[in-house]
Amino acid sequence: MPQYEYINDEDGEIIVLLRPMSQADAPVDDPTGRSRKFRRKLSTFGVTGTQSPSGAGHVHTGGCCPCGKPQSSCGNQ
Repeated sequence: MPQYEYINDEDGEIIVLLRPMSQADAPVDDPTGRSRKFRRKLSTFGVTGTQSPSGAGHVHTGGCCPCGKPQSSCGNQ
């Protein structure tokens, strides 16, 4: 079952709920009972890491390393 984030626009509190996709946009009751309104938030994620796939070389291209760090701070010159 997917996780969805819901935000309260008044105070910015975010809650995470496991819900079926069919209920993703259904109204959300305030878990604290204060009658606040929550709306579904567009979730984002980030991926980080410095490991190269096995057997692949660590190659710098341009001004930035593929691992996301500047060439001078990567350590994999």
